[in-house]
Amino acid sequence: MSKFSTGLLYGVSAYVLWGLLPLYWQLVEEAGAYEILAHRGIWSLLLCVALLALRKQIKSAFQMVKAKRTLLILFLASGLLTVNWGVYIWSVTVDRVVEAALGYYITPLINVAAGVFLLRERLRPLQWTAVTLAFIGVAVLTVGFGSLPWIALVLSISWSSYSLIKKKLNLGALETLSVETLFAFLPNLVYLLWLESNREALFGEGVVSSLLLFGAGIATVAPLLLFNGSTTRLPLSTVGLLQYITPTMMFFIGVFLNGEDMAPTKLLGFAFIWAALVFLSRDLIRSSRAIDDGVAKAL
Repeated sequence: MSKFSTGLLYGVSAYVLWGLLPLYWQLVEEAGAYEILAHRGIWSLLLCVALLALRKQIKSAFQMVKAKRTLLILFLASGLLTVNWGVYIWSVTVDRVVEAALGYYITPLINVAAGVFLLRERLRPLQWTAVTLAFIGVAVLTVGFGSLPWIALVLSISWSSYSLIKKKLNLGALETLSVETLFAFLPNLVYLLWLESNREALFGEGVVSSLLLFGAGIATVAPLLLFNGSTTRLPLSTVGLLQYITPTMMFFIGVFLNGEDMAPTKLLGFAFIWAALVFLSRDLIRSSRAIDDGVAKAL
């Protein structure tokens, strides 16, 4: 299998697994969003540590903790990740998967906006078109939902900010995730112990539910490792286009499996978002080709 084919397999597998997560969280929704979040954090940490030990990377992860600046940045990243995970899981447990899908649809558009307002980047014509269409789409969806789609905005802003921080750090995903989940370990553990003491925890009440909560760590780390494997093998444009697999799967789960409301106004709003993504994808492909051509000429 070629390098590109392997990367494509890893990338598609990662985004499909992320797209299936709503179905996974629904299997344990009786536990409630906060218990699921706590288990996800704890078991992800333990799995990350185990993998680091197998790879003999415990020392490199410890070195990151020693640098105060990196530690503070990872603390901020941990907070953003906790917010993103918490709101996402909660949206699934209250049957608002479609709005969560919207959040991940507009994430790349939020990235473009961040580039303009934070990094002082200038938008290209196709990017201006995409941002304008997205703004109209969010406005239409606000009318359709009857309020600002805050779940979508929180998910997109928190994930965009988290991704920006991780990109700036440019450190190993497994090491950084280990440190990030370590920050939340004590609060998660205290919360789970409190649930157990009040006999409100789902964990331990049945073999299947307990195994599913334990599996939250695997469901978190596995797609992340597959994603990292794809980014080292695929062009940026390909990875950028693959990311729409996840919210599309979430959209179909919300509409066709959960039976969530999709009024004409909401559908119109999504149509504007999808159109924006078409323009943004076109710009991504063009810019990627320009970079490749520039590199080829330099060689």
